[in-house]
Amino acid sequence: MLTLEEAQAFNRRRRQARERQREYEAGRPDPDFADVAYGPHERNVLDLWLAEGEGPRLLAVYMHGGGWRAGDRSSLGRDTLEALLAAGISVAAINYRLTDVAPFPAPMTDAGRAIQFLRHHAGEHNIDPDRVGAWGGSAGACTSMWPAFHDDLADPDSEDPIARQSTRLTCIAPNAGPTTLEADVAEQWLGASITRHPALMPMFGVEDPAQFDDPEVRALMAQASPVNHLTADDPPVRAQYSPPADRLDDSATPGQVAHHPLYGVHLKERMDALGIECVLIYPEHTEDPYGGPVGFLAAKLSPAAGEAAPEQ
Repeated sequence: MLTLEEAQAFNRRRRQARERQREYEAGRPDPDFADVAYGPHERNVLDLWLAEGEGPRLLAVYMHGGGWRAGDRSSLGRDTLEALLAAGISVAAINYRLTDVAPFPAPMTDAGRAIQFLRHHAGEHNIDPDRVGAWGGSAGACTSMWPAFHDDLADPDSEDPIARQSTRLTCIAPNAGPTTLEADVAEQWLGASITRHPALMPMFGVEDPAQFDDPEVRALMAQASPVNHLTADDPPVRAQYSPPADRLDDSATPGQVAHHPLYGVHLKERMDALGIECVLIYPEHTEDPYGGPVGFLAAKLSPAAGEAAPEQ
C-alpha cells in the first residue's frame, strides 16, 4: 500500500516520464510503413524505416522493454534510429503480446515471427534477408537474445510461407538484459533471485511465488533463459549494463536484480568458451572497439564483418 504522498510522487514521476518521452520522440522521422501486421494478434504490429542506398539494405530490429507487461515500439530512441539509417541500416520496431494476454513463450515467439515476416517481405523493401540484427533494453534485450541463441523456429514443411523463414540473427546488441530467468541460477550468480521482479509471475502464469518451485514452472524458466540455448554457431553479441558488478544482497531492488552486469559476465564466459565474440560493457569494463551499439551493429551486419574490429 502507498501513502497519499507516495502515490502523488509516483504520479508526478510518471507524468514527467511521459513528458520526457514525448520530447524525445519529437522530430523522429515517420516510418515508411507504420502499423504493419505481422501476425494475428492486435499487438503483432511493427513500424519499418527504410535506409537509402544502392543494393539490399541491412536490417536491425528493435524490441522494446517493459517487463513483458508494458511498453511498445514507440520507445525506440530517435538518435539511435537516425544513426542506424545514416549507416545504411533499415530499422523495424516491433510490438509483441504482453503477459496479460499470453505468458511465455509468446513474447519470444512473436519476436521470431516478426523476424520471419520481415525476411519474407525483404525483396519488397530492398532488405538483405541474410543480414538481420536486433537490439533492445531490459525485457527487450532478453527477447532479442532468445531467437539469437535458440534453435531456428523455421518450419520448412509449413503451408505458411512466413513460418518457413528463419528466425536466426546475424548479431545482437542487448542492453541491461537478464541472460537467465532461472531463480536458482540468478541467485547463484548475483546473490539475489530474479523472482523478486514482479514481471516474473505473469511471465510464467504464476499467481503465488511458491509456484516457482514447481517442476513445470522451473522447466519453463529454463526454456525462457537465453543463455541455456547457446551453441557454437550463435551470433556475436555486444551486451551493455549500467550498474557495477558487485554481488547483491537482500536489500537489492527488483530493477537491480533484473539489470545486473553479472548476467553479462556469465554470458561472456560461456561465449568465450564457445569461441563466439562477446563485447561486454559495464562500469568496471568500458573498452569498446566498436564505439557503441550502432557501430557494433553496422560492423557485424556488414558483408565484411569477418574483418578485424575497428579501433576506437
